Amino acid sequence: MTATHDSSPSTERDAGPAMIALSRRYLREYLTKIRLSVSVLDDHVVWARPNDASNSIGNLILHLAGNARQWIVSGVGGSVDVRDRASEFDQRSPIPVCELIDRLEQTIIDVDRVLAGVTPSDLHTRRVIQNSDVSVLEAIYHVVEHFSMHTGQIILLAKANQADRIRFYEMVDGHPRLISDFHGRTPVHPR
Repeated sequence: MTATHDSSPSTERDAGPAMIALSRRYLREYLTKIRLSVSVLDDHVVWARPNDASNSIGNLILHLAGNARQWIVSGVGGSVDVRDRASEFDQRSPIPVCELIDRLEQTIIDVDRVLAGVTPSDLHTRRVIQNSDVSVLEAIYHVVEHFSMHTGQIILLAKANQADRIRFYEMVDGHPRLISDFHGRTPVHPR
């Protein structure tokens, strides 16, 4: 039996909203996992660098906020791009964990607002972001993929310090559920 792919306009219309909704869900989930990971860490752990060639958790959070704001809020949404990418990595003075998470959360709120307004026909429109000519679809995909990669790095660094205190899922009716799915926003309270 040969699989067929329906590329009719109605299928594209159905896939567009699904892709946008899934992207919004993933970004909120990554934010939750970052919040849960850093909620058990002291500021000095968040700003520690494993070595000179690596970034701290704090730098990665600043970088995620800058990247998502530049690509989605500015690039897709049309807000003025004021990003200073180098400063995301150059930051050495600790910014409190609560402030970092608030900054990242506000970015995701702004990103979500922009994505909520994207229509399937918008996905094919072109934007110039970081001197690259990309479609809105490519911009969204870039941010979700980029956020996923750095979320994994943040989790790894956090678990290297507090593995026994970092959990993302609880069993509910025999199924794993992301903790925030039934507890709401998880506050950040460094230990």
